Amino acid sequence: MTKIILLSLLIISLTILEFSTIVESRSRARMYLELQCRSALYPDLCVQTLLPYVTKTGLPSSRLLAEISLASCLSKARFTKAYLNMVAKKLNETEVNLGNNQAIEECIQQINDGVNQITQSFKELQKIGKDGDENFMWHETNVQTWVSAALTDATTCIDGILMGGISSKREQAMIKARLLNVKQLASNSLAMFSHFTMRYRASRGIKNPQILS
Repeated sequence: MTKIILLSLLIISLTILEFSTIVESRSRARMYLELQCRSALYPDLCVQTLLPYVTKTGLPSSRLLAEISLASCLSKARFTKAYLNMVAKKLNETEVNLGNNQAIEECIQQINDGVNQITQSFKELQKIGKDGDENFMWHETNVQTWVSAALTDATTCIDGILMGGISSKREQAMIKARLLNVKQLASNSLAMFSHFTMRYRASRGIKNPQILS
């Protein structure tokens, strides 16, 4: 009986210890991400987006954080595009909504452009360091340009939906919320990418163009 009690206490102690280790690890991961995300325009969303990818085996590099940010933005943009296509299909079934159709169709084109730009940005980021540091600034400029364009597309899309006259306020709010999330993720992706490039420049001794000029 005594052995059973001791064994039970040992199991409970190990369980508590393991739980404490997990909590401590998650707390450490959150603190790390809060530090990395402090330059982001939407820091809470930044931490929320990255935290699921941080494990107790180690903290991700600034490069990996930039890749995760872009991948998350791309995933959300694709889901938003699919949702807009669904809304457009519903509107096409009603002839009286021709004005709404135009606003949705234009938004779909813009978000499709955004998906392509973020996809290109992700691929470009992965090229950094693989073809020599002499191409670093080329890759850096491309990523910044494409993600900025995707952010602008999302903003334009929001304005078009709000001004284009989606009759259903509920539908309008749902579309706006999805597009706003894409916009915020794109903005945070730019911040994470800038953080990575700053660290990369420092580690490789690459001068900032502004300093050179």
